[in-house]
Amino acid sequence: MTSTPRLSPLQVLACGALIVTLSMGIRHGFGLWLQPITQAQGWTRENFAFALAIQNLAWGFCGIFAGMAADRFGAFRVLVGGSVLYGLGLAGMALTTTPLAFALTTGVLIGAAQAGTTYAVIYGVIGRQIPAEKRSWAMGVAAAAGSFGQFLMVPVEGALIAQLGWQNALLVLGVAVLLIAPLAWGLREPGFAAGQAPKREQTIAQALREAFGYRSFQLLMAGYFVCGFQVVFIGVHMPSYLKDNGLSPQVASYALALIGLFNVVGTYMAGSLGQRMAKKHILAFIYFARAVVIAVFLWAPLSPTSVYIFSAVMGLLWLSTVPPTNATVAQIFGVAHLSMLGGFVFFSHQIGSFMGVWLGGVLYDQTGSYDVVWYISIALGVFAGLINLPVREAPIARGPSPAGASA
Repeated sequence: MTSTPRLSPLQVLACGALIVTLSMGIRHGFGLWLQPITQAQGWTRENFAFALAIQNLAWGFCGIFAGMAADRFGAFRVLVGGSVLYGLGLAGMALTTTPLAFALTTGVLIGAAQAGTTYAVIYGVIGRQIPAEKRSWAMGVAAAAGSFGQFLMVPVEGALIAQLGWQNALLVLGVAVLLIAPLAWGLREPGFAAGQAPKREQTIAQALREAFGYRSFQLLMAGYFVCGFQVVFIGVHMPSYLKDNGLSPQVASYALALIGLFNVVGTYMAGSLGQRMAKKHILAFIYFARAVVIAVFLWAPLSPTSVYIFSAVMGLLWLSTVPPTNATVAQIFGVAHLSMLGGFVFFSHQIGSFMGVWLGGVLYDQTGSYDVVWYISIALGVFAGLINLPVREAPIARGPSPAGASA
């Protein structure tokens, strides 16, 4: 990609971090609505879980095309469109009365909105606007902002439900999420004037053939599948798991908030360490550590104290996979198609998210317990740790591309 003027790094990080704080902060609290909505509507937990599973799948699938659009036309337009879809989806989540309509709004609309307002799009801007020697650190800052959003927004969402009722709380959030549009103004990239992307050495088709034919890209996608399975299962189903075991809803709210708070530290550390050590070792450690932490949580006596300790330690590992995974993709393939390639990796994450949240609901309804899914999460953590070890992080060797030769 030809060199273009860059935005101020402070401007990129400030606007990107605020957008991720709002977008990720709202979606991290969706588990708080599981019991209010299912009880009010007379639905099963599988009905709710299926809609959130569809949301994660739609987020991942639409993220591919949101990434392509951001690489082609710049992030600003994608972010504005995503914020409008997010507001409409939250309104639909509040007002729909059938499982099908709930799946279409909470699932498809909000999923598409998240694709256009979260990491793939923001990381594309960071990759293009932040120098390579600070890229992993900057991605860690953005991921930490998303974690702070969880710490900030989950208690706020719990308070809104308690004070306004679950429907009005969703409508308030639907208005608040529109703030993403003015924040996106600060991410208008100079190289995308008049909707025209800078010249690239590779076409989209060439970039995709190269990435999907490269073993390390496949391994990163497989590891990210596990990340999605674990975090979305825990984020959505842990509040109900705790209530089923006699703990109060406040414990669940504090637990999710603690995950967000400690993930601010974990994601920042992962991004910073990615500038100094092999990212594949960071990723392997995170996945192995998750397996150990979940096992200890299940085998220890359950109490508010054990929940808070689990949440704090898991928080350090929560989204800390995001900066090293995306920085590795940028390091291997460059930044010209980073939003699109990041979208494909994230799609794998969201297939895992679909499986985690959906299986949580299905197996609970069939067995009356979440135990099977907890143990699947442990096994997947070991698997993901092992497959990240062979990843090759060096920039891929390229010959002259057809596009470059003709130029």
